[in-house]
Amino acid sequence: MALSRRTVLLSGATVGAVGAVTGGASTAGATGTVVQNRRAVGRPLRQDPFTLGVASGDPAPDGFVLWTRLAPQPLAEDGLGGMPDRVVSVQWEIAADEAFRHRVQQGVVPARPQSAHSVHVEVAGLLPGREYFYRFRAEGYLSPVGRTRTAPAPSTMPAALAMAFASCSQYEHGWFTAYRRLAESEPELVLHLGDYQYEYAKDTYTVPGGNPRDHEGPETRTLANYRQRHAQYKTDADLQAAHAVAPWLVVFDDHEVDNNWADEIPEAPDPDFLARRAAAFQAYYENMPLRRTSIPRGIDLQLYRRVRWGRLATFHLLDTRQYRDDQACGDGYRDCAAAAEENRSITGAEQEAWLLDGFRRADARWDILGQQVFFAQRDNNAGPLTVTSMDAWDGYVASRDRITRGWVAAGVRNPVVLTGDVHAHWASDLKLDYADPTSRTVGSELVCSSVTSGGDGADSASDSHPFLRINPHLRFQNNLRGYVRTTITPAQLAADFEVLPYVSRPGAPVHTRASFVVEDRVPGLHQTYDRPVDPSAAARRVDPAEATRQTVQSETLRP
Repeated sequence: MALSRRTVLLSGATVGAVGAVTGGASTAGATGTVVQNRRAVGRPLRQDPFTLGVASGDPAPDGFVLWTRLAPQPLAEDGLGGMPDRVVSVQWEIAADEAFRHRVQQGVVPARPQSAHSVHVEVAGLLPGREYFYRFRAEGYLSPVGRTRTAPAPSTMPAALAMAFASCSQYEHGWFTAYRRLAESEPELVLHLGDYQYEYAKDTYTVPGGNPRDHEGPETRTLANYRQRHAQYKTDADLQAAHAVAPWLVVFDDHEVDNNWADEIPEAPDPDFLARRAAAFQAYYENMPLRRTSIPRGIDLQLYRRVRWGRLATFHLLDTRQYRDDQACGDGYRDCAAAAEENRSITGAEQEAWLLDGFRRADARWDILGQQVFFAQRDNNAGPLTVTSMDAWDGYVASRDRITRGWVAAGVRNPVVLTGDVHAHWASDLKLDYADPTSRTVGSELVCSSVTSGGDGADSASDSHPFLRINPHLRFQNNLRGYVRTTITPAQLAADFEVLPYVSRPGAPVHTRASFVVEDRVPGLHQTYDRPVDPSAAARRVDPAEATRQTVQSETLRP
């Protein structure tokens, strides 16, 4: 990405950290050997530094990214995890088996204090479509073992891909049991669609009955704040299990920085917002299994990218925060003529052109957009007005229209949009003209509920939400917490909406609330399963009026 003028102006305060991260990122070739840049000196570590677990991400046919971060005291207020101010050598190794009897690569990489002792190893030279195991060592300590895999070779058509996606994990709002249940399903790939962590100070954003857990530290504004907050989330054993089970593809939404931010515009006036954004991006990169192409440059971070899974699927990972125009008419639900202005964009012109070009080049069976906010129209007014969320694609109608018509014009075989953000499960058909319910369906959208955000939530009949009657293209809604589990084959994409009856205490069971199928070359959703949660296990049920109130409140009245 080219450096903008604002990046150059701001980067003076962060160039040291960015340079350090660049030095810490490493690429391993066929031999797997990485040369250590500097000998570690000083007093040895006296506590286990692998408190934040391990992770992998962005798989390619010959490799992936491996990640860990050393933090013997993860909640240290300075954000440095209790690590000494020196370089620490970290050994990494990859094996074909979990017992590490058959090692295939290994190397050494420096973990530097300037990058909060995070490690990113870009591995290459492996075989395509294979499962691997990895771990790290540092000064006598051994990390947990992670499982990962390479993507299939570009020319192959895999028989199936087990993929799960999740979003919105507010630590204070409950236990991350959904991550544990996701890990137990053993997917081959995980997408996280944003709001991985939340910026609020303790008890600022609360659920009825009070938050079951507390955030450490103040509202995140500085690099130390964001590093500490990421570390607190990473100490959660359920989240660690989900990271260790499969490679992740990650994108951020708003709460990784600030609620409802848009490009250089914060939710509330803040003269220090650009410095805050730069700090948030730096910490995000340090704590995610991203490639060096995503190393921040001041307030810029290259996040949108493509990942291919052979000829079966292409994942187009979008960034709908960094380049968007400011929300029209405010952030909430509005009847807003400005939302339809032709020049408004949620992606920015460069990313839009990149996406449309990807559609024209599409050669996979499934083209999947992994992105943050609701794509289909959701009108909450049964009368003549169109009242929609200005923070979603409804606030950028022309932008949505260009993208949708782009995949239709390109003849994309099976477009599917994956979404997070709204703290509830939804499923919808996608239209060229939402004002005409009889217009043809041109794609499908699957929306995952939150991991915890919003608290326990509530079960309801799958067709009871008033939004479904106002918007016939909306097919399903449920307000329990959970994630979506999919099986993608050449013939169909099958999606199971997984729910938990509660998150206010640990150990909840998981339940498939509904299932849908998208068939090859048949745009739109076909429901194959619908079963309510046992009322004795659920927190409570909710009536349709309360469901509407919860939806609007969750998306417009967040602090």
